[in-house]
Amino acid sequence: MLKNNRVQEFFSIRFRRLLSGDPQGVPPWLETIGAGETGGLFEPGDAPWVVHRDFGTLVGGIRALLMQALHPGSLAGVAQHSRYEQDALGRLSGTIRWLTVTTFGSHEAVAGEANRVNRLHERVKGEYVKKDKPVSYRAADPDLLLWVHLAFTESFLVAHNLLCDEKVDPDEYVEQWGRSVTPLGLTKTPHTFLELEAQIAEFDCLRADELTKRVVSFIKRPPLPILTRPAYFLLFAAAVASLKDNQRQLLGLKKPNRLVVPATRILLKTIRLMIGPESPIEQAALDRLARIKSQALG
Repeated sequence: MLKNNRVQEFFSIRFRRLLSGDPQGVPPWLETIGAGETGGLFEPGDAPWVVHRDFGTLVGGIRALLMQALHPGSLAGVAQHSRYEQDALGRLSGTIRWLTVTTFGSHEAVAGEANRVNRLHERVKGEYVKKDKPVSYRAADPDLLLWVHLAFTESFLVAHNLLCDEKVDPDEYVEQWGRSVTPLGLTKTPHTFLELEAQIAEFDCLRADELTKRVVSFIKRPPLPILTRPAYFLLFAAAVASLKDNQRQLLGLKKPNRLVVPATRILLKTIRLMIGPESPIEQAALDRLARIKSQALG
């Protein structure tokens, strides 16, 4: 069976070690997702569940970072309060933890994860310049929370439907993923893809300055293990390809070769083949749901 394939086990451990930061390749939040006595925000088959269990998230995450770099407030938060240059993988691990617990965890787990993120947000505050005037910001400000949510939602949805075989309905994903940020204090989110696009267009403060260029340069060439760099280069190119023309222009990025998208589809399928179809995170959630159902039936 595939799960007993030593080659897949070898690559699976190293892949998950890179993303989770755990030496054994076991995400520290795996137990959290398996525990609990309730369902969660999403069920198997819901659009966020389908999107976040697939490898299009590798591209969606890069795209979301590029989008966030366009807003001077979210960019200031990263530059002033994040050790992204010194601990890029640690920051990645924290984001993946929030994504996976929120998608696959119980209601108790989601609440606990939201409390963790909200505590982090309390420390993120400062100033940035908007139209030549200093503007105070806090990570918990509704406009910043909304921009990060919009950038995340559009990026993961677009990347998934561009690169993965199992497509999702855009409106369903936008509507359902809006539940994820309610525990963070954001209660008004778009309900359809058209609303999402319209709200993104309403942000008139988007720009790219020298700090933006520095962050984008770092996103393009993060300090990854040397053997993973060719694959990451292709994932980055796919993220750039999935951006709108005006977003690329603001970031100073050129549209990649048209072969990037089909090549990335092949890469994602190759990664799936190399590490195997099993997802410990998803399986922990499925096991929890099966346990709860069994207990309810007596």
